[in-house]
Amino acid sequence: MARRWKQRPEGSNWGEFGDDDQLGRLNLLTPQKVREGAAEIREGRVFSLSLPLDLPGGNVLNPARHPPHLTATRRPDGKQVYLHTFAHDHNTTDVACDDMVTLCLQYSTQWDALSHIGSRFDADQDGEAEIVFYNGHRPDPDFSHPDATPGGASKALRLGIEHMAAKGVQGRAVLVDLRRHYGDARRRVGYADLMQIIERDRVEVRPGDMLCLHTGFADLVLQMGGQPDAARLAQSCAVLDGRDAELRAWVDRSGIAALIADNYAVEDRPYDFHGDGCSALLPLHELCLFKLGIHLGELWHLTDLANWLHANGRHAFMLTAPPLRLPGAVGSPLNPIATV
Repeated sequence: MARRWKQRPEGSNWGEFGDDDQLGRLNLLTPQKVREGAAEIREGRVFSLSLPLDLPGGNVLNPARHPPHLTATRRPDGKQVYLHTFAHDHNTTDVACDDMVTLCLQYSTQWDALSHIGSRFDADQDGEAEIVFYNGHRPDPDFSHPDATPGGASKALRLGIEHMAAKGVQGRAVLVDLRRHYGDARRRVGYADLMQIIERDRVEVRPGDMLCLHTGFADLVLQMGGQPDAARLAQSCAVLDGRDAELRAWVDRSGIAALIADNYAVEDRPYDFHGDGCSALLPLHELCLFKLGIHLGELWHLTDLANWLHANGRHAFMLTAPPLRLPGAVGSPLNPIATV
């Protein structure tokens, strides 16, 4: 496979896992990292880290994302199946249940695929920036566009979430409990803050680990019962300060395989930011998804796990977190499982 770029962004790792790589830092989830994760299983206790997929509720956090719509499938004759059930036409005792869902893939507990965020960058070294994604993949020919083909579908022909699913996401993970130190008040967490907590709590972050940040945001969403208070949530819980260059350098240097949080976007999203055309709205997304190939997990429910780990003087656990194997998707819901 020929290299897709003549120059790569400063601070990126394009090409280091191969010119055709679509996994990024997931390449660091080696058999050794799976064994390290398995070594953290001492009690055999399991925690589901997913919110119910119909939360947060409504679309106040993102007007473009809506709750799932669950409905019954239709019979071949077009009749609606009542209460998701139907009886067979033949003379038997069977009663079957069948339904379908319309789902925004990044509405609730989710993974971001590497195709989720690209950037304008002069990868061709011709003095003109073009739209590119991780490892130099392009909108054309690496994405399909519904406006190019009548009735066509928009999908990532490269860097889709299916590569993450096929890889299998399992290994050692560590949790940093920001909520225990900062409570539920809104706070931008930079490099110095994060290092202070990691050192104080004696959290060992190893290369190839999946890093989870507990802020309490998803717990507040759960308490709101499907009626999220946007104003309150905007003033709640810790978020990473993606504009902190030292923090971004540490994310690279740490060698983490994935970055996960229980809040909406992992990093602070300034809705009043208009920019100058030369910088990213979400610099941590740009670093992770575009430059380094680090998948981001958002809106995970980490509170029960965080409380158990604290009570037992632990920080590491086995994490199993594959997305849906949906070819071409730029994100996916999931039900991640922590085993301690």
